[in-house]
This record gives sequence, C-alpha cells and structure tokens, in this order.
Amino acid sequence: MEYQKLSAKPRGSNYLFFGILLIFAFLASFADAAIHYHEFVIEATPLKRQCRTHSIVTVNGQFPGPTLEVRDGDTLVIKAINRARYNISLHWHGIRQLRNPWADGPEYVTQCPIQPGRSYTYQFTIQNQEGTLWWHAHSRWLRATVYGALIIYPKLGSPYPFIMPKREIPILLGEWWNRNPMDVLRQALFTGAAPNVSDAYTINGQPGDLYRCSSKETAIFPVEAGETILLRIINSAMNQELFFGVANHKLTVVAVDAAYTKPFSTNVIVIAPGQTTNVLLTADQPPARYYMAAHAYNSANAPFDNTTTTAILEYKSAPCSAKKGQSLKPVFPQLPGFNDTATATAFTAQLKSPSKVKVPIEIDESLFFTVGLGLINCSNPKSPRCQGPNGTRFAASINNVSFVFPRRTSLMQAYYQGQPGIFTTDFPPAPPIQFDYTGNVSRGLWQPVKGTKLFKLNFGSKVQIVFQDTSIVTVEDHPMHLHGYQFYVVGSGFGNFDPRNDPAKFNLVNPPERNTIGTPPGGWVAIRFVADNPGIWLLHCHIDTHLPWGLATAFLVENGVGKLQTVQPPPLDLPQC
Repeated sequence: MEYQKLSAKPRGSNYLFFGILLIFAFLASFADAAIHYHEFVIEATPLKRQCRTHSIVTVNGQFPGPTLEVRDGDTLVIKAINRARYNISLHWHGIRQLRNPWADGPEYVTQCPIQPGRSYTYQFTIQNQEGTLWWHAHSRWLRATVYGALIIYPKLGSPYPFIMPKREIPILLGEWWNRNPMDVLRQALFTGAAPNVSDAYTINGQPGDLYRCSSKETAIFPVEAGETILLRIINSAMNQELFFGVANHKLTVVAVDAAYTKPFSTNVIVIAPGQTTNVLLTADQPPARYYMAAHAYNSANAPFDNTTTTAILEYKSAPCSAKKGQSLKPVFPQLPGFNDTATATAFTAQLKSPSKVKVPIEIDESLFFTVGLGLINCSNPKSPRCQGPNGTRFAASINNVSFVFPRRTSLMQAYYQGQPGIFTTDFPPAPPIQFDYTGNVSRGLWQPVKGTKLFKLNFGSKVQIVFQDTSIVTVEDHPMHLHGYQFYVVGSGFGNFDPRNDPAKFNLVNPPERNTIGTPPGGWVAIRFVADNPGIWLLHCHIDTHLPWGLATAFLVENGVGKLQTVQPPPLDLPQC
C-alpha cells in the first residue's frame, strides 16, 4: 500500500519527504531478507526398508533430506560436503538462479561434480518466487535418495491468496529400489536395455501399509476435525508420473511449481517427476483414519511399478477399534486406472493462472522439438551390450539429436573460459526430417545422432517451443524441465501439432506457469517464455531413465547489456573436473 501512495506524483516541497520515504521503503525491503546457512553432508547411511537394511546416500543422514524453509528475497548459503563414494552435484529445482548458473547444479552442465572428499558452497537468492519447490542430486541416479523440499514463504506481511491453512505438510512422493539405484543404472547402461522398475513408491520416505515389513513406519498425519491444511506435494520419483488422492476428501489445487493457480476442486491429482502441486484439504469427514495414496500413471507401452504407496490422514478424534484399543482400518481412496490418460488430461486442462498474465505475443524464436525414444543398432546384435529390443540399445533424443554430456569440463565453464571443442551451437530448431510423428514411423528414423549441441538465444528474445511426442518405440508423457526459467503453458493437444490451426486455440490470457510440463502421450504441448536469464540452461526429460539415453539439450542465453544482464563471475570454489 505504501508503494501505491508513493507512486502519486508529489508537488513542491513534498519531493524531499517522499524521496526519504522511498529510500526507507527500499532499505526495509532488504532488512526483511535473511541469509540462511546450511551444511549438507552427503554420506552413506544404513536404512531399513522392506525387511532388510540398505546402505543409501543421504544428506545429513536423513531420508528424505532436510526441508529448506525460506521467504521470498532470502539468500541460501549451502555448503555441500561429499563424504560418499560417488561424484555428486545438487540442483535447486525451479529456482530461477538469475545471472547465477554456477549455483544451478546439473553435473557437466553448469559445474563439474563435487568429488569424494571435496566440498562446494551453493549460494543464491530467491527473487520474486514463492511456493513449493525442491532440491535433489543431479548426478546420475543419486537423486533416488538425495532429495528434499524447498519451501518459499511470501515476504513478511504478504498473505497467501487463499484461506490461511491451520498447518502445512510437505508430501514427498518417491521411488524405492531394493538394490543400489546406481547399480541399477550401471547395469542398464551396460546392457543397453531398460533399467529394472522400482520395488516400491514412498510417501516421505515410507512405502506404507501395502508393502512387507513397512506398516509400523507408515507416515501418519494428525488433523483436527474441521480444520483446513495445505499439502505441498512433490513428485520426487525417478521415472514415474503418479496419481494421488485422499480417501473421501476433496483437494483444492491452489499452486503448481511455485506459481499460484485459479483454485479448483478435484478428487485426484496427476503429478510428473519434478513437478509440485499445492492443495488445500478440509477435514470435513466423519472422524476416522483415511489413506492418502499414490500409484502410477503409465502412459507408455512399457513395464512399470504397479504398487501403491500409502500414508494416513488421522483425525485426532477418531474412535479406536473395540479390539484391544487398536486403531480403525483406514478408508482407501479410489484412484484412476494406471493408463487413464483421460483423467490426467482433464486435470491438466483445469490449470490456469489466477488472473491475466503477460504472455509473450510477438515471438522471436519459434522452435519445434520432437521428443521421444529411439534405438541404436548394434553391429553385433547378440552382444551382451545390446539387450534392447531386437539386439539394439535404447536411446532418446530431441529433434533426432541424442545429447552427450561432456566429461572434461562443464558446458558453462567451457563457455565462460572460451574453451573450444566442448560443444557446438547448431542444435536444430526443427526435426531434420518431417514425418507423421504419432503415426507408424519408418524404422529408418528410429536411430538418433549423438552430439553435444546447444541452441543459442539472444538475451530478451521471446521464445515459443512446441514439444511434439513421437510414437518411436512408444508414445509417452515426457515431463520436460527447463532450468533457470518459468514458462507459460499456452496449449496442448493430441496427434501432430498443426501450425496453421492449433495456435488459434492457445490460451494467451491466463495460462498456467510452470517449470516442468508433460507432453501428452502421442500429442504436443506449447510453452512461451522470455530469455531474460543469461547462461547455459539444461532442458531435459525428468524421467531419469531418459536423461542418460540423451533426451536433453541446453540453451545458451547470451549476455545482454550491462551488469544486470550479464552472468556473474564463478565462485572461487567451483569444482574442477
């Protein structure tokens, strides 16, 4: 309100008075900001799940890892100390990292990994963001156990744009293997076949009542009858989109990916790896115990983990069973079928921004990206390294380019230091050959070309990307995550994108804002953003099976004019390869 008063043009001697007020308001905005210091010790930790003790990589011995709680405008200083046996890096998923790619985290993209026995301090400031994000390892499959919530509250004095909840509960949906996830990945990369599916899903690290040796540790969330709570739901699973619901309770969606939405009520949400969804839940049912549950939404013709993870919403006034004071058996929710694309599509279609937003209209870079799987032919199909379909190796690509990560240095370090030979900037703006993307694709188009190709963007350019799923190997919902940016999801549909007719149906008024968006299986999705953050920013599918197969690229956003449009210098302790 103070700023609105200051915006009125003062007259005469009032200039000095209003000038002083403006200076004090400016300084007060900084005074509210805090600096949060954390030490993240990455180490192997024994953990018992499903009847046996496993050694897993954790942060500070916690699984999931520590929850970071900050306000918009705060600064985080996190010293990551690697005492594990693997190289590692950490990514702060959804943080814009303005002018600061050095803190973004993906290994060999913006930094070399932190080697065992070494450390690196991530320092970044939250700028005009609030809501639910998360952090995770960005090194091979270490994020299976190295992840946690990152909650950004509004600035002091700024309320939520919805009813104030009585309590807030982070709900981290995960995926669990009874083997070392790094060994699962290593085997898959050797054989060229798909990795083994997970053995369980988890809610806040616990599989729940439906798995062996797990019911005693099932997560329980007490609630008072009549109160409204906020669930901050994060899909931190490695490879699986999930349906989530709470028995007999409506969920009111109020935010996704740290961006507020126009509220709407639903019985179930669908959430892809990397995405977050905030929902309000009112405890308006008869006092009892109710399961919250999640299971797979499987959009591909491929094996998947068909188990169900559970936690319990427990009314504090719920009666006990007559037998020896035992608790009542929880009520189970109705979740959609594993392949229920209609429900997933209907949920996504309801997501809108709360009011009119500033969507880029005049587009400078119109990009058409085919995303999907592929197969690499082997000279010896009977080789133990060629155990994919018909003696091939699985691959994945964007516009037929299967991305290869460098190993000698990171992309950002090579760019900043002017080191040649690490990458090229000739990533194609459209597929090299046009074809019926969702039809019966000729086998001659199934093998992608490997390369470390980036796409260059001028600072401030207005960008549109249409992600087109293909039916090569199988159609699939690929959750595409763009580092360093939020974007508007302006349209989607099934079949092949029609550049003549489909743009007329785009929502350019109040589209949802996200950092991760799925391609409808056998369909397309269109996003728009302004390239206002200089640096190199990874774009990839957040199904972690697909990343080492090559379903990625990166944008090189050039510096603009002046210091505020230029990448800041790297920190002195930036890891070297």
